[in-house]
Amino acid sequence: MSNIFKAFSALLSYPDEALQKAAPELRGAIDEDGLLLPENHRALDALIEEIATGDLFATQERYVELFDRTRSLSLHLFEHVYGESRDRGQAMIDLKSLYEQNGLYLSTSELPDFLPAFLEFLSVRPLEEAREQLGQPAHILTALAERLHKRHSPYAAVFEGLASLAATAPDAEVDVAAEIDDADPNDFAALDAQWEEEAVTFGPGAAPTCKDRIVSQIRAGRRPVADASKGVAP
Repeated sequence: MSNIFKAFSALLSYPDEALQKAAPELRGAIDEDGLLLPENHRALDALIEEIATGDLFATQERYVELFDRTRSLSLHLFEHVYGESRDRGQAMIDLKSLYEQNGLYLSTSELPDFLPAFLEFLSVRPLEEAREQLGQPAHILTALAERLHKRHSPYAAVFEGLASLAATAPDAEVDVAAEIDDADPNDFAALDAQWEEEAVTFGPGAAPTCKDRIVSQIRAGRRPVADASKGVAP
């Protein structure tokens, strides 16, 4: 198991005050295994610093415009493979079943192909197995890194770091929907036509989100060993 996947999951979650305050834990989780090259560390440090010290509303607006309103940057992995194909539904079922077989249960508002959820799953698997699993969407991660670079977004650092951790190089013969016709992020009618809105449950009875679990797990993982198990959620 490796905290680095927990840190990457948190960085790709919607930014809030808790994520800003978790900056030291995020840096520690990324640094502790020594798995990344120095250039990856520098780029990730810059992103963490920007999230931690930047204006929160501006940071949130940037995140929404990138990952929620830009279809070609979707954090739902199967969007880049299946699009609206019926095969996507079965792939979702299979992935959710894999999670549950290994003790990870998502809330009703989380889809299994959401990249932060996938990374949370990898964080509780043996490192070599996690790197093998990460190799499967490596071509998607590389494509997203390139698209974010074109937008001069510091979030490209996360995808570059993930691609470098994958046990296998991206398969050049696997197609990624590179030419998705993105709607104008400010044209809400066009966005509605592209995306089907997902029902979300709020309030005291709502299950904890992926990011809530991840931040608590990172913090728990950096406490003394005797307390570490208290912060790990199934």
